[in-house]
Amino acid sequence: MSVLRHNTATLKILAVSDQVVDRIYALVSSGQFAGVELLLGCGDLPYTYLENILSMLNVPLYYVPGNHDPAFSERSPLRRAEGGTNLDLRVSRFRNILIGGFGGSVLYRPDSVNQYTQAEANWRAASMLPMLLWNRIRYGRCLDILISHSPPFGIHDDDTQAHRGLHALNWILRLARPRFHFHGHTHFYRQNLAPSVTRCGPTQIMNIYPYKLIEY
Repeated sequence: MSVLRHNTATLKILAVSDQVVDRIYALVSSGQFAGVELLLGCGDLPYTYLENILSMLNVPLYYVPGNHDPAFSERSPLRRAEGGTNLDLRVSRFRNILIGGFGGSVLYRPDSVNQYTQAEANWRAASMLPMLLWNRIRYGRCLDILISHSPPFGIHDDDTQAHRGLHALNWILRLARPRFHFHGHTHFYRQNLAPSVTRCGPTQIMNIYPYKLIEY
């Protein structure tokens, strides 16, 4: 579990991705996550898992779909997390924190959902440009937090086709310059060999797998 600190009023965030951790229910019940005010999902988790944590913490949930998640639908409870906000290609404001989302991964299996070629991912990122520029005009900055399923290309990814990062995320990071970028998708089992936190310009990039408690 990692803690990030910044010289502002503290906001506790619980971020989760990729793996169901049954122990997390006991941790919530025992008060280990007392004071958490925001829940972020970085993909590839059963929506029932997100909903259970949400109901226990009773805080806002923002999430993005992963490459193993179903295609999103407002009409089907099986294709969304009840009570949460799918932030894929969207920007939202929680208190004074600007949060953007980018779901899915690089394409590695034909005819799959939430998988994109690098070119398709770039087009998806371009659709966020008006929202980011509006934030820049209105708030003086584009984003504070970016959540995604995939990592950026060359950062926390690997050379297998399924786990290559997305160039589109590098583009968003260069333009939006958020303070934090939280992602999933790549599983870091050997923490001593593969760092899960990397600084890229003004942005702290964190691999959330399977969960992290962050003080913002």
